[in-house]
Amino acid sequence: MFEGVLPALVTPFTNDNNIDAESFRNIVSHVEEGGVSGVVVSGTTGESATLSTGEHKELINLCVDCSTVPVVAGTGSNNTLEAVELTKHAADAGADGALIISPYYVKPNNTGLIAHFKKIAESADLPIILYNVPTRTGQDMPLEVIIELSKVENIVAVKDASGNLVKVSQILEQTMDEDFAVLSGEDDLTFPILAMGGAGVISVIANIVPEMMVKLYAAVKAADLETARKLHFEMAPLMRALFTETNPIPVKRAVELLGLSSGTMRLPLAPLSEENSVELENILRSMGCIA
Repeated sequence: MFEGVLPALVTPFTNDNNIDAESFRNIVSHVEEGGVSGVVVSGTTGESATLSTGEHKELINLCVDCSTVPVVAGTGSNNTLEAVELTKHAADAGADGALIISPYYVKPNNTGLIAHFKKIAESADLPIILYNVPTRTGQDMPLEVIIELSKVENIVAVKDASGNLVKVSQILEQTMDEDFAVLSGEDDLTFPILAMGGAGVISVIANIVPEMMVKLYAAVKAADLETARKLHFEMAPLMRALFTETNPIPVKRAVELLGLSSGTMRLPLAPLSEENSVELENILRSMGCIA
């Protein structure tokens, strides 16, 4: 199920700090028009850490309601019971899968990590994607933990944002006999991860230029590495610009420049600096994204 390009959707907010449902629907329509395979809601790029439990559920419901492609709901937490609650809700709401980050801040040992994910997997009849992002969690999910969890029936994939291509290669090598997918969690490493056999990408840049990332994915799958390489380098300046400051600060500004939302964020995130905003705007203009 989890192949191709799945944008990690931003969460638009109104000026009075509520979820902007109309803008969210516009963003979903935009990425679907770009040919994406699915969407990811309430993940890191969606500012999940600033959402109340009620808002988290509201956003999942909204996405399931307005999307015509499979929906993966971010339901992770550093609190196992909260992750169980959100994952159960996602299943009941009709989501097609759950993306679950490893527990941030608490830094459990391997036994705790495995028990955490198994508890969530047992709680809901829903395919689960592990999410390894050590820059956010303070802990790189060990290879042996990922391999052990890949054997759990409804843990079907890992989104890897470790930046470690050797480790990604080892995951692919050691799960070849499992029904288990490896997804890129970093746009700028998607090309090499796909070339090694990765199934797709959960992408930030696909909020802005979904069609380009979809073409890159299709080119790799067709063994047209020349086209894929060309697309990779065409997107490279925008990939860098979207991470000049903490994600999702730049991408929310980019979505605003496209006219899809207000770009408002919740504290403690603050607006993109003027210097980086000008650079981002120039890149979008040079790519023909804005006039």
